[in-house]
Amino acid sequence: MAAQQHEKYYVPASSPWPIVGAVALGLIAFGAGHTVIESKNQVDGWGTTVLFTGLAILVVMLFGWFRDQINESMSGLYSNQLSASYRQGMSWFIFSEVMFFAAFFGALFYARVIAVEWLGGASNNAMTNEVLWPHFEAMWPLTETPGGTTTQAMGWMGLPLYNTIILIVSSFTCHFAHVGLEKGNRTQLKVWLGITIVLGCIFLYLQGAEYVHAYQDLGLKLDSGVYGNTFYLLTGFHGMHVTLGTLMLIVMFFRVMKGHFTHDNHFAFQATSWYWHFVDVVWVCLFIFVYIL
Repeated sequence: MAAQQHEKYYVPASSPWPIVGAVALGLIAFGAGHTVIESKNQVDGWGTTVLFTGLAILVVMLFGWFRDQINESMSGLYSNQLSASYRQGMSWFIFSEVMFFAAFFGALFYARVIAVEWLGGASNNAMTNEVLWPHFEAMWPLTETPGGTTTQAMGWMGLPLYNTIILIVSSFTCHFAHVGLEKGNRTQLKVWLGITIVLGCIFLYLQGAEYVHAYQDLGLKLDSGVYGNTFYLLTGFHGMHVTLGTLMLIVMFFRVMKGHFTHDNHFAFQATSWYWHFVDVVWVCLFIFVYIL
């Protein structure tokens, strides 16, 4: 009786990229915090420099790690068992991202449904209302802070609506590119993938324009109370995810141009497609709960 043959499982060598990524994220967090403080106090500092240094290191880390993964894959080192591990890993990663945004949506709902109503005197809480915030009106968006600073709410028409349409369309273009890859139609793959990347870049540009409009015209800032906090945290973190997704799509585009992927071996592209659809769904939820309701 012949001995059972076991498939070899490739174990990659030690990589410097995780620690490089950790340093980048640390610099981003540190620099972002100091940038906000310096902006609020209207002083010059090195917060912005640290922030952009972290972002630059993060981009280098992403492309370096992608390069190593691509070289391993194209060298034929991966097996079916490892491919299954990658699928499980990407699935759990997206699940963790779902929980990440669920926490921020939970904070938004708590502020709107519980905290604001409580400050407004709900549940026989009129005395606390008068002590903590006299003459407070329970409303959302909460466009006034306890210190008396007022702002304007960001409406859903205009840039937010345009960005919603752009991301929804980009989901379809990404799907058409995936279909082209599965059918072996490289032209369809390249065209629709390129369009998806352009739409992602347009979204990021318009979100930047929206932030400029919010700061300069509406007075909506990070220190604009709980409304400003939740607005920028939810939309800002989503913008970071769109940026990452766009970088991933760009890497996939370069790989496609080099002839990588076949109809039965393209998990890297498939994982990127999953991620892009995920950020699109998150934005639709943001558009409804942050801008419209």
